[in-house]
Amino acid sequence: MSGLYSIPISGLKEGRHYFEYNIDKAFFEQFEESGAMDGDLNAAVEADKRTSHISLTVRISGTIKIPCDRCLGIFEQPVDCTNRLLVKFGKVDDEDDPDMIVVPAGEHDLDLKQFFYEYMLLALPIRKIHPDDMDGNSTCDQEMIEKLKEHIVEDENSSDPRWEELRKLMNNN
Repeated sequence: MSGLYSIPISGLKEGRHYFEYNIDKAFFEQFEESGAMDGDLNAAVEADKRTSHISLTVRISGTIKIPCDRCLGIFEQPVDCTNRLLVKFGKVDDEDDPDMIVVPAGEHDLDLKQFFYEYMLLALPIRKIHPDDMDGNSTCDQEMIEKLKEHIVEDENSSDPRWEELRKLMNNN
């Protein structure tokens, strides 16, 4: 049975084929651990079918609503990524190449949902924070930033005694 984010590989004729998928809140609800709340993205897949394999080019573009690492407020992060995936037919064995999968010859559909999810996560920046406005000022939730500042503990003794002992050893040489 064909899923919402699947390609029907059993009846696919040789040549190029194009598929489009909308990625929205319902998609992200399937991945609760993602931290992404919602999104408005388009996944365009070009499948080049050959007798022994299918070469996929997946382009995902749009925005994902994610929490800010600094203030925890939700913001829209633009995403635009292109990835390749090689699908081979045959006996499934342990392949270490993340850009290639092997599907059994009798398989009817190829579900791309997990690949879409991973490609989007890899396209996100490591540090996810609100973008600055036109004047270079932070657009983070200022009320939350003020509350965080209230709870920051300033260390009066910033010197670590272990480092001091090492510095003494270095200075003696």
